[in-house]
Formats: sequence, structure tokens, C-alpha cells
Amino acid sequence: METPRHSALVRVTHWLTVISFVALLVTGLEIVISHPRFYWGETGNVNMKPLFTIPIPSSRDTVPTGYGYVMPDQNGWSRYLHFESAWVLVLTGLVYGIASLLNGHFRRDLVPERGERTLGAHWRRIRQYVRRKAPDADEVQSYNVLQRTTYLVVIFVLFPLVIWTGLALSPSFNAAFPWGVNLLGGRQSARTLHFFVTWALVLFFVVHVAMIAVSGFWKRTRGMITGHAEPQEEAMVTKEVA
Repeated sequence: METPRHSALVRVTHWLTVISFVALLVTGLEIVISHPRFYWGETGNVNMKPLFTIPIPSSRDTVPTGYGYVMPDQNGWSRYLHFESAWVLVLTGLVYGIASLLNGHFRRDLVPERGERTLGAHWRRIRQYVRRKAPDADEVQSYNVLQRTTYLVVIFVLFPLVIWTGLALSPSFNAAFPWGVNLLGGRQSARTLHFFVTWALVLFFVVHVAMIAVSGFWKRTRGMITGHAEPQEEAMVTKEVA
């Protein structure tokens, strides 16, 4: 009998999130290329000194970058797909969040155990990753303390921030909820914050994939597809219990 690891809700929302995040990342990069200058405040244009500039050519010849050529302009389709992917991410997050609150997934699977809510517990798990130590038996059916804390930060801090700063770039959102934009320091500040939060999520994505590779890429991926642990891991749990 296979050991259950991930529910259908977690698996479906996980892969929808992956697809929409990759689409958002690709299209977001195309949008940035159209104006690789970032500002702080409500307004920003080529006549103003930027807060910082990404040293790449722009896809618009009206944006000064110091390069003698422009990139292909993909701004049209990338904006449409960016917004559509964003709504997929938001709706998926809402379904996951509401269901996880109702079925106890957050409390049961993501909140660290009482004895693990220390820096020492997190550091011990980091050392296990660095040494490429095999996962503990209880990780076959659950997440370790490092995963739990990281997922909570991503779900309740980074994702809400990236959605908020993204919405703040919409003129309709600005008109309906001006306070939501003002709290961020203005639309250009929201764009700059959106950029940095996005790269924080990219960093999480890279580290997440790296940790999966250390723990066994294919068996972890299989678990997220089928919802069950590898037979070898089940044998390990049986041996531990015995």
C-alpha cells in the first residue's frame, strides 16, 4: 500500500501555480525590457533620473539605455498573457488558501511543530541539506521545518505582496483603491517593489528545485504528481517503525 504524501488539492494548485508563475516570469521580463528603468514615487519617465537601470537594451527606441540598438518589441502579447496568468495565480491561490484553512492543511502540514520553532532546528535541517543527508522518515508524509517556514513566508508574505504591487500598477485599481497604491509610495514605487518581490520568488523557486534535487528529484516530483511516496521511502518508514 502506497504512503499518501500530497492531497489532490495541493497537487492541482501546485502545478497550476508553477505554470502561471513561469508564464508570469517570462512575460514580466518582456515587459521590463520595454522600459528597463525603475523609479520611486508616483510618476516616472525618460526625462526623470531613475532609481536604478537594468543594463540591457530596451525594446523601444524612445527609452535611453546607452545601447545603439533595440530589442524586438514583444510588449503587446506579453502584457495580455501576463494579466491572464496573474488571474490564474490569484484564483488558484484563493482556492488553495480557503480550502487549506477549512481542511486544516495549514495548521497540520505547514505550521512548524512546537519544538521546531527555533533557529537551531532550521539550521540543523540546512546542515542536513548541505551534507546531502537522506530525508528523515517523517518527511515521507510531511514537510520538514525548513520547508514549512519557507512555504508560510511565500504563501502569506511574498505572494500577497506580488499580487498587491501588481494590482497597484492597474489604473482601475488605482482609481478604486488609491490608498492601496499610496501605501506603497505610488505607482512607480509599486513597480519597483513588484520587481524585487518577483526576484525573491525566483530565488525561492531556484532553491526549491535545488532542494528537491538533493532529496531526490524524480521521486519528489512523482510524489507531487501521484500524491504518493516512492516504494523505497515506504520501506524506509516501515523499517523505522519496526
